[in-house]
Amino acid sequence: MNAGVVAIAVVPDRRIGTSLWELYELSLACGVFGIPHPDLADPWYELRLCGDSGDTGVFSLRTDHGLEGLVDADTVIVPSVPDAVVEDGEEVPAELVGALRAAAASGARMVSLCTGAFALAAAGLLDGRRATAHWQHTAQLAARHPEVIVDDSVLYTDEGSVLTSAGATAALDLCLHLVRTDLGATVAGQLARRLVVPAHRPGGQAQFIEAPLPPSDDDSLGPVLQWATEHLSEPLTVEELARRARMSPRTFHRRIREEYGTTPLQWLLQQRVARAQTLLESTDLPVEHVGDHSGLGSAANLRRHFTRAVGVSPSGYRQAFRPSGPPSRGR
Repeated sequence: MNAGVVAIAVVPDRRIGTSLWELYELSLACGVFGIPHPDLADPWYELRLCGDSGDTGVFSLRTDHGLEGLVDADTVIVPSVPDAVVEDGEEVPAELVGALRAAAASGARMVSLCTGAFALAAAGLLDGRRATAHWQHTAQLAARHPEVIVDDSVLYTDEGSVLTSAGATAALDLCLHLVRTDLGATVAGQLARRLVVPAHRPGGQAQFIEAPLPPSDDDSLGPVLQWATEHLSEPLTVEELARRARMSPRTFHRRIREEYGTTPLQWLLQQRVARAQTLLESTDLPVEHVGDHSGLGSAANLRRHFTRAVGVSPSGYRQAFRPSGPPSRGR
């Protein structure tokens, strides 16, 4: 397991400093990568703030490195760009563009949160790739950078060495996804619990509900989905889940699609893969038993679904995220 150096690019608006919205995404990244959790992983990440210090009129922000500190980092995060870049069409500062290109050339993982995608696009790092930003800004991103495949619906995109997220709490989802990639599902899940947020909202989940329904205590998806996560090893059908939710299968399918951006079966598959990740990290269960306990079935089914979703085989994942001490025996 390797956390590495996370360098955050700080580029305040020269007219107004760093806005409160820009501070929000910046603080999310700092909260995830800048606060050590030695009981979860030791060493934790090394955090750098790189760029110009800024003054919002309310807060003063001091950086410890110039933009050259991005170049030798393992992960570079651009939380935002000045509002004038997005709203008025100003160019991304040339010094930032140059630093991002140099960091990418040196092998850094490049990440944007919300409007930070405009900086990655200006550096040419999103050409031919899927990318996202807050849905209010994706039209401008697509118009200014037609070579970028802009998806305005998802929480975040993962193109391997380049990742982008929508704004607000979707930025936190992507940060937790990075922790999950680097340190494993168990560490990411425990960190999410400390932050009191969902352990895993997949990147393909919708940014917003397209057709909001009036709130109702008797048709909430929460209880039935919680029940499903507690019974993943059992054969679960859409019909059974819909019955427990007191909905027709058609209505249940529509509600899952609206709120999670996926189908009920795909949602179940995502939860089962996440459970398999945790079992592979925290137990020495044979692969066949991991398939049984996660609900993915036979070893062959586990390997197929797991490798497709995670990008590595179950055995390869276990080897990468094996705990240092003796593993516990799963029951």
